[in-house]
Amino acid sequence: MSDEELALFFIPSLSTVLLNRERAKGSPLTEEEVISIRDQAVVVALRPEIAKGIEEERGYRDINGENCWEERQILRRQLDQKDTA
Repeated sequence: MSDEELALFFIPSLSTVLLNRERAKGSPLTEEEVISIRDQAVVVALRPEIAKGIEEERGYRDINGENCWEERQILRRQLDQKDTA
């Protein structure tokens, strides 16, 4: 099996880790903080079908580690909209 056939999967999800760290901080995380948290997070390489199954069990798609800053900003806006609805 080649590396190209594997999916990187954060455990717990990176979006959850970032959300919890932001709540603990009490203010939005900076880009540097998000990158640092991502770099220290637990990640495993899984076959894509296994990663997809775990993702389905979670009930949501995690943010992508390579685009974590941008995707975290989108997630923050979505969560803010839910909180104000």
